[in-house]
Amino acid sequence: MTAFAAAAPADLLDRAYAACAQLARTHYENFPVASLLLPRRMRPAVSAVYAFARRADDFADEPGYTDAERLVLLDSWQQRLEASVAGKAQAADSDDLIFIAVADAIRTHDLPVSLFTDLLSAFRQDVCKKRYGTWTQVLDYCSRSANPVGRLVLRIAGYRDDVLDRSSDALCTALQLTNFWQDFAVDWRNGRLYVPRADCLVHGAGEAALDGAVTRAAAGQPAVMPPEWAAVMREVSRRTRLLFQEGRAVCDGVSGRLKYELRLTWHGGSRILERIERSEFDVLRRPALTAKDALVLAGRTALWSGA
Repeated sequence: MTAFAAAAPADLLDRAYAACAQLARTHYENFPVASLLLPRRMRPAVSAVYAFARRADDFADEPGYTDAERLVLLDSWQQRLEASVAGKAQAADSDDLIFIAVADAIRTHDLPVSLFTDLLSAFRQDVCKKRYGTWTQVLDYCSRSANPVGRLVLRIAGYRDDVLDRSSDALCTALQLTNFWQDFAVDWRNGRLYVPRADCLVHGAGEAALDGAVTRAAAGQPAVMPPEWAAVMREVSRRTRLLFQEGRAVCDGVSGRLKYELRLTWHGGSRILERIERSEFDVLRRPALTAKDALVLAGRTALWSGA
């Protein structure tokens, strides 16, 4: 059991949670932070989780750092997490405020510190690992990059249920994978490929052909997805769709406003995957949702009709 220090003063906690909420409002992610559907009592803790993950993800992804510097920053983030739980965080800068809020959320909701550590391990992996050999390796990455978020949200909501945890894992993995396929070309230009090498070999999909197509598309020139790569994307999208189906149970297993938040999240990710499928798996250009899609998602959420 984690030993916690005493809670920070109320005025300091207010400042800390306000800083996390501000960060959440100024960044868009597929993450239930500022949504009006999220129960009000959950928002401060969820914002703290988001702020912790957002800043760490910036260290792993944002330009301006060498890989060595990224790893140092992430190691420091881990050390600050441990210090905050022990009550040693100071209010010297905005990052310190994040840790004051995180420590309070961990203490108040009895959140496993290991879930935060899992997130950091995934961010470190993004710095060091650019290719994946098998689907199992990709899923292992998702188990640390995405699934901890869902489990933290459930615990903040008061749920401790193995069945809900497993369904949440499936949904979070599906959302993470869909984000990979949505950002396929962007990731490729940044040197990353989350499609397993094993699937590329099965379909004869070579990186040279992909690079040429992505380069032409980025330059605004006519470009089509090489058919062998479209076949690979068809296969990984099929697996992602199955995970969405497994993830429906958590949307039915919670109650109140969180139920609608999760259903909207489910439909949002599923809709993006639907766009990819309708494009015949041409992900050279990033598929995005429109204002019309927002109406579709609202209707589907109200009716809770699956894709």
